[in-house]
Amino acid sequence: MIERSLYSEQHLQFRDTVRRFLENEVAPHHARWEEQGHVDREVWTKAGETGLLCTSMPEAYGGADADKLYSVALFEEIARQGFTGLGFGLHNEIVAPYILAYGSEAQRSKYLPAMARGEIVGAIAMSEPAAGSDLQGIRSTAVDRGDHFLLNGSKTFITNGWHADLVIVVAKTNPDAGAKGTSLLLVERGMPGFDKGKRLKKVGMKAQDTAELFFDNVKVPKSNLLGELNRGFVYLMQELPWERLQIAISGVESAQAAIDWTVQYVKERKAFGTTVASFQNTRFKLAELQTEVQVARVFVDRCIELLLRKELDTATASMAKYWCSDLQCKVIDECVQLHGGYGYMWEYPIARAWADARVQRIYGGTNEIMKEVITRSMGLGGR
Repeated sequence: MIERSLYSEQHLQFRDTVRRFLENEVAPHHARWEEQGHVDREVWTKAGETGLLCTSMPEAYGGADADKLYSVALFEEIARQGFTGLGFGLHNEIVAPYILAYGSEAQRSKYLPAMARGEIVGAIAMSEPAAGSDLQGIRSTAVDRGDHFLLNGSKTFITNGWHADLVIVVAKTNPDAGAKGTSLLLVERGMPGFDKGKRLKKVGMKAQDTAELFFDNVKVPKSNLLGELNRGFVYLMQELPWERLQIAISGVESAQAAIDWTVQYVKERKAFGTTVASFQNTRFKLAELQTEVQVARVFVDRCIELLLRKELDTATASMAKYWCSDLQCKVIDECVQLHGGYGYMWEYPIARAWADARVQRIYGGTNEIMKEVITRSMGLGGR
């Protein structure tokens, strides 16, 4: 195996802290969380106390002013252990960075320290019942009413939606301007007219709370506009490379975990008087999968290096997201096959990983959209 050179000793120590936290605070509860459809709220405050939230935010706003490799270590350890109920990644490295990059000083001071403590759970509301990957097709509107915006619409598939105390809502502030008429609004729990629908029952990621959100004449103060008016679509596009790379990072680590579980299983499982590992088909199949995952990891690590230098472009991140999420699904499916009937039993981590992985090819922009982005970077514009 190629030795990774990304991490310093400090990053590895942080990853050990993450691992211990997951073993002590998550592992004993995750099965119950899958049954109830969301994690306990308490795990958020414990994560804040342990220093796992908003580490890349400046110290002035409750963070550790750490580089994004600490977040990479968090993503990888969660993926390796299969604890997909935790919405820390979106909270830490999607919601918080939007506020830091585009928020006012008052917004940063109000929200970021509380997010770092786990007292405020963050979410972002883009997808709608009739608009998923096509963000230009959103229908939620925010009409200027002088000292406030009047927000109406609905959102679906919102990660952290059930626990969310703060939601970045994508809405049309100038419906006639298309993408150029989109803005981002900070909507808080308790605002009149802001309601949460049922927790959605998913095929996988059963412990991750995913909800519908409804906005019925919600009066959002002008002070809760995030960034400039009608610049929302531009902001969303600027943050997409990092968001899509996060999916690739988790995908590679999840695939590696599946291989490791399967290697252990086939060494112990016997068939026809010998271990399953002794069959050439088993060994060759695992060799193929390990090679593909190793190749993907090298590419993703290179993307991380580009990210740290602020040189990661949208097309390259889209390549990583598409390739690694497709590979993740392929690897885990092959590993289920090598487990035989036990691979289809929920108590085996490979079965849960199989169910959890499928959405990776859908969220963050479907892989078909990723290919469209890539082709445009090649000068092959579509219709």
